[in-house]
Amino acid sequence: MNDDIWSWDRAAEVFPDLLMTFLQVTLVATVLGSAIAAVLGLIVAITRRVMPKWLWMPVHAVMEFIRMTPVVIQLLFAYYTFNSIDGLTIGIVVLGIHYATYMAEVYRSGIDAIPKGQWEAATALSMSRTRTWVKVIIPQAIRTTLPALGTWVISMFKDTPFLTVIFVTEMVREAERYGSRTFTYTEALVLAGFIFLVASYGTSVLLRKMENRLATY
Repeated sequence: MNDDIWSWDRAAEVFPDLLMTFLQVTLVATVLGSAIAAVLGLIVAITRRVMPKWLWMPVHAVMEFIRMTPVVIQLLFAYYTFNSIDGLTIGIVVLGIHYATYMAEVYRSGIDAIPKGQWEAATALSMSRTRTWVKVIIPQAIRTTLPALGTWVISMFKDTPFLTVIFVTEMVREAERYGSRTFTYTEALVLAGFIFLVASYGTSVLLRKMENRLATY
């Protein structure tokens, strides 16, 4: 293959750096951000169910604001507001909060889909409200919403390149840095895209296996 188009030597040279950056930054941001989003989104969904409507409205307004504004703007705002905190930490928290607003809606739909009889059965068995949520409602809601939650995890993963706006060197930024040094971007960007593809596909396969396993319970 013509070296002007593709060089295996350049690909071999840049791949270790891309993989290391993926593991240390991109993957870490996605895993921790997803954990924040999943937990916070569930809390918000439950809060919406138990909170009086007049008290919920301000929370809903904040969620709508976060959901309707670009994550890039949120990253920049948080970075320059909390400039004593390192960029990766800010990025993880911002991505987590941003995607929590979407996951909260997913959880809400899952909770609303649970038959009313489940609530009535828990009441008939004298289960406390907390026990009903923990043992009956939440497990069923997670089981039914897992595919949609997984979609948002993959979306967050593909949004990690936005961390470059707050000077976090994630995988795509590392590819650009290599290109600026060698004046050739093809190998680095193609490999970065390939790593994204493999990781996204692997995540979707894992989520399908989790969904199938949960369906057997």
